[in-house]
Amino acid sequence: MKTYYAKPGEVEREWLLIDATDIPLGRLASEVATILKGKRKPQYTPHVDTGDFVIVINASKIKLTGNKLTDKKKFRHSGYPGGLKSITMGDLLASKPERVIEGAVKGMLPKNTLGRAMGMKLKVYAGPEHKQQAQKPRQITLEG
Repeated sequence: MKTYYAKPGEVEREWLLIDATDIPLGRLASEVATILKGKRKPQYTPHVDTGDFVIVINASKIKLTGNKLTDKKKFRHSGYPGGLKSITMGDLLASKPERVIEGAVKGMLPKNTLGRAMGMKLKVYAGPEHKQQAQKPRQITLEG
């Protein structure tokens, strides 16, 4: 009996739609990362991108538990001395809610070329409208 390995040309991709309203950030990110990796499929192969495309809508209505809105911070550095900038999760959620979900999912994907390719299949929108109606995405529900 031979072990089956999926080949990149054989992978069938599907478009999935997830509504992020009142779902905790970590639970949403872990489910989305699992779908992007392809671990829900029987032909999952670790070294091949077998995952599906994921569209997340209503990113601005995500739920953050505890004091994360005020206490949790995101940092970035310009590369210059004294160039460390920080923003709280509440401010980031108010200004760019897509980045909150993209950052959480990116942290759960592999840190290599394959992980970056998986991350390109994630589309996040702050409101209920999205641009992928032509792909006819199938809506799935996650328990919050």
